[in-house]
Order: sequence, then structure tokens, then C-alpha cells
Amino acid sequence: MSEQAEAIGNLQKTYSGGQLARGGSLGILGTTDLMNVPFSTTNYTSELIQNQQALTLADVVMNDASVRPLTARGGFGDDFQIRGFTVPNADSGFNGLFGLMPTTRVPLEMIERVEVLKGPASFANGMSPTASIGGSINAVAKHASDVPLTRLTGTYMGQAQFGTHLDVGRRFGADNQWGVRLNGVWRNGEGNVDNGRQRLGLASLGLDYAGEGVRWSLDALSSRGHTVNFRPQISFASTVTQPLKPPSSRGNLYPGTDLKDNADMVSTRLEVDINDRTTVWGRVGYSDVDYMQTFPRGTVRQDGSFSLSNNYYDYYGKTTAADAGVRTRFNTGSVKHTLALGVNLLRQETGNYYTANPAAASVESSIYNPVALPAVTAPRLQPAKSGELAQHSVALVDTMGFFSDQLLLTVGLRDQTIDQKNAQGVSTYKKSAVSPMAGLVFKPTKNVSVYANYTAGLIRGGTAPDTDEYVNRGEIFPPQKSKQYEVGVKADWGKLMTQVAVYEIRRPATLRTSVGGDPEQFVYSFGGEQRNRGLELTAYGEVTKGLRAMASAAFNDAKLTRATGGVNVGNNLAGVPHRTFNVGLDWDTPWVPGLSLNGRVIHTSSVYYNLNNTLNMPSWTRMDIGARYATKISGKPVTLRANLENVFDRAYWITSTYVTVGAPRTLMLSASVDF
Repeated sequence: MSEQAEAIGNLQKTYSGGQLARGGSLGILGTTDLMNVPFSTTNYTSELIQNQQALTLADVVMNDASVRPLTARGGFGDDFQIRGFTVPNADSGFNGLFGLMPTTRVPLEMIERVEVLKGPASFANGMSPTASIGGSINAVAKHASDVPLTRLTGTYMGQAQFGTHLDVGRRFGADNQWGVRLNGVWRNGEGNVDNGRQRLGLASLGLDYAGEGVRWSLDALSSRGHTVNFRPQISFASTVTQPLKPPSSRGNLYPGTDLKDNADMVSTRLEVDINDRTTVWGRVGYSDVDYMQTFPRGTVRQDGSFSLSNNYYDYYGKTTAADAGVRTRFNTGSVKHTLALGVNLLRQETGNYYTANPAAASVESSIYNPVALPAVTAPRLQPAKSGELAQHSVALVDTMGFFSDQLLLTVGLRDQTIDQKNAQGVSTYKKSAVSPMAGLVFKPTKNVSVYANYTAGLIRGGTAPDTDEYVNRGEIFPPQKSKQYEVGVKADWGKLMTQVAVYEIRRPATLRTSVGGDPEQFVYSFGGEQRNRGLELTAYGEVTKGLRAMASAAFNDAKLTRATGGVNVGNNLAGVPHRTFNVGLDWDTPWVPGLSLNGRVIHTSSVYYNLNNTLNMPSWTRMDIGARYATKISGKPVTLRANLENVFDRAYWITSTYVTVGAPRTLMLSASVDF
């Protein structure tokens, strides 16, 4: 097998300390060491996932100061902010394919790696369903290793939530060519929301074949969830100018919320080495996801009161995603080339059902003394088809190595087409654009990479939210374009990796404009431009033997630089913090073999809730601590873990377009035994 095929077919090696990897998958650019790519990436390993007892993508990516979850544990689902731009969970990748993830969340019990690429990612992987530009998150499924595994884990969280996770992996064949990995999860009970229940059943299968010159894999997942009293998001009236004291973080502002979410996904990939220089690949995936939820609404006034209405908002999505390509290596004189040609496509059908109770059915409530949700009087109908999305693209990229790869120049083009159709299958718009990418990596010394990149991307215009607060609900907007400039330095000190990045991203901005000053009626539009400038500092690795560290800081200046009529130009973008910091340590104690202690501090500065900058939400800091003990009982490896999140039970607001209360102090316990 060629060196190139090894990089494509296998995960990158873990970095010193085991919490992060040396690189990850970058779509058409292949699976590459981070020192060789002109982008900023972070790649988390299963070791970190297990030791932090992470349950969803949000629990992992919040280790990076450039990434902030926009919801709290126990909420409807996961949404993220990367470099100040919103990235919904549905835009996360699964084994490198966009569009397969549900809008809620995907449990991590079947995930081996979580890869974060910062900045516009549409060139590497093609466009995601909503074409997020702040960055991308990719989840890589588990496959069997050469070491047989049978692991049973019991878990506990919060007040009374118990769970069981079985993880089995085996390889077969004369040279262990065939592998199978099975994961099963069941958990149920009250977590960190009073009188709530978070139930999940999950089963996953991973098959793979690694032969001479041929690699194949298949991954399948089925999950069923039911959450009673999920943590909701709320909005503030335009008359609110002073931040409200957060209510109890264990309570539910809308008692009686209910969510049932289902996800079925499958993906397969085939790689074939034509010779020692050329590899062809293809992969395809399909997902069928849906949810049924209560959708309460209430606009909170300065005293914390609001008029509470209840609704149904149900959804389904059926998606097919695929890509294929060829990658080859050759030389022209002293210049080395890695040339790749790739195509990808995404087909998605979505449907929803939204009904609003009449105003007469609303009740008065307060965030400090919430009342039960009123009943929805309208009948609950099946979601109807709301639209179709068809995206495809062709990309050509060449990475040229000069001076024995001391200088790496990557140039490429991606021709992208978006075809958005309405419920009747008629195109509401169809647009194509060619997006360029240029990246440069210079290695002045063996352990230092200086890089720069420029990327431009085509993004979906999106649709005005289908809720009754928008007078143009359901209006579809044409595609838009974004641009990113970035420079940075990466240094590998042997056991410690450091990264510095400076960037600027510009994209059309969505505006939520009040109609005639009405605090409950808005127009959704693309009437402006958003410009984010930032500085990122990152360090991770094994500082000294037995002491692992992750530290990062992000400084973001997000402004509205253009708007219809010049309104709010120069103001800070809503929900984007100026400063975020993370520090985490994991220490193997010298006095008790097998005992490790860990701690993490997460800080987010104050943010504006609205674009006119009249409401400034306070900063927050959260501390987490944990311990684990690895030993043997009756000759079987056993690992005991305990994590306490939000140690001081700090109540705080998480702010985006909406706000939600951060999760309370939460205890998580687990015990794993390998048979």
C-alpha cells in the first residue's frame, strides 16, 4: 500500500497526550497532517471523548475557544458558533459527507474522532445543507482495531438518569482484513432538568475491509430519543434593555415541553489504489430523520413576564449525499504535485408541520415562576413536504511541493450549483458559481509551518423562519457569496503543539427587522454584510510526563459593515462574544497508580443580544472537574470516571438569536469493564 493510501485509509496518529490527533480528513484534500495544510484544524480523539464523558458533539467542540455551543445540555439539540458564525448540527459531517446529520443531535458512543475545520469549509467538502461558513464539524465512526474489544459501560447523570453502553470490536481473516464494530446504548431518566426525562436507544454497526490496494467501509446508525421537559430557548422583547437575572438552571421555563426525535443513517466508502501513485474513491450516504415537538413561544419583558403560547412544530428530512474522485501524484521537474479531481452531490427533501394556538389560548407566565404549557387545540397533522434541495459541485485542486516540500502551494477551483425547489417541485432559484481557493504553507524549520489561505464560497440564501413572528415566513432567498483571508503559524515542539491564526471573513448578513416597532412582528432579509475579524491562540499536548494540557483563546471583532439605509452599521453582531478562553489540564497522579485528575475552565465574554446593541448580556465562566481510576478487577481492566460540570452551579445565559439558561451543576459517573 502506498504512503498516500495509508494516509487516506487510516486515521492520523494521535498527538502527544492522546487527547488530539495530528490531523484529520479534509475532503478532496485527503486525510493530512495538520502541519501540511493551510488551514486551522482541531481533531479530538476517542480518548478525550471517553474521559470527559462527552455525550454529544457540543460536549467535545467546546474545548476550543473558537467554538461555542449555542444550547445547553438537556436542550432541543446542538447548534454551534465557529468564528462568530452559526453552524447548526444538521450542517455537521458524518464520515466526511454533509447533510446526513439530524437537526437535533447525534450521540457519541459510535464516534471515534471529532474533527473541526475553522473557516469556510465548502471548498474541502462541498456545501452543507445551509452552507455554514464559520467552519465545519465532522464525526468519524468507530471501526474495529487489531486488538479485540468487548467493553460494557454503566453510566449515571444528574438526578436519576442511568444508562448502559456495549461496545464490541473484532477483526477477522488471515491478515485481519475484515472488521466489525457494534455499539448499543440505552439510557433513561431525569438528567439536569427537574421533572424531566431524557431517553435514548441507539444501535450502530461498522464494517470495513482493508486489503492490498482496496479499502471499504460501511457504517449504519439508528437512534430513537424522547425528551420530556427539554431546556428551551426564549427571546427578549425589544423594550428589554437591562439583562435579567437567570432563573433556576434546573427548571424549565416552559413546563411540559416534549420532543421525540429519530435518526437512521448509513454510509459506505470504497477506495482503490490504481498504482502506487493514484487512488480513486467513492462514497455515498443516506439519512432519514424526523422529530415531533411542542414549540412554545414567549417574548420576555423586562420584569421576566411573558405571554405563553404553545404550538406543534414537526419535521422530517430525507437526504442522499455522495462524492467521488481521483487523486494522483507526479513530478514536473523538481516540483511535486498531488492533483485531485472530485465531484459531490446532495439531494434533500424536507417537510414540516407548524400550527399555532389562537391568541385566546395563551397564558401569562414568568421565567421566575413558570406555568404549565397550555394545550394545543389544533389537530396534529403529518408534516407535509415543504421543499427540495439539490446541490452538486466539481472541484480540481493541486498541491505543489517545492524545495523538498519546504514550500507547499495549494490552488483549486470548485464549481458549485444550488437548485432550491418548493413543495411542488418547481425551482425557486438555481444558481452556479465558481469558488477559488489558494493556500500556502512555508516551513522555515522542520517543526514550524507558516501558512496563509484565501477562500470564497457560495452559500444558500436560506429561508425566512416558518413561524408566525415573521411576516414573510417561508420566503426563500437566492444564494450568496462569502470570502475568507487567513494567516497563521503552527509549531510542533515535540510534545506540545501551538497555533496562531488571524482571519477575516465577510458574508451577507441576515437582518431581523421589527415591523413598525412591533416587538413581536419581524421581517427576515439579507440586507447587510457581516465582517468577522479574529485572532486565535491554541496549545495542546503533554506539557510534562503525565500532565496533559489544552488551552485556547479567541478574540473576535464581528461588525455589521453594510445594511439597508445604513441602520446599525458599525454595531457589533448579536450573540458574538469579543473574547473566549479555555484551559484544561489532565494529570496522572504520581502517588496512586491509575488515578488521574482533570479540570477545565471555560469563559465567554459579554455579548449583545440584538443588532442595535441596546441589550448587553453578561459574561460567564464555568469550571468543570473530574477524576478517573484505571485498575484491574478479577483480571479484567476496569475504568471508573467521575465528572462534575459547572462546579459552582453558576446560572448564566447562553446567547445567540435566542437565549437559553446554561446547564446546572451536573454529576456524571461511569464504570467500564473490558471482557
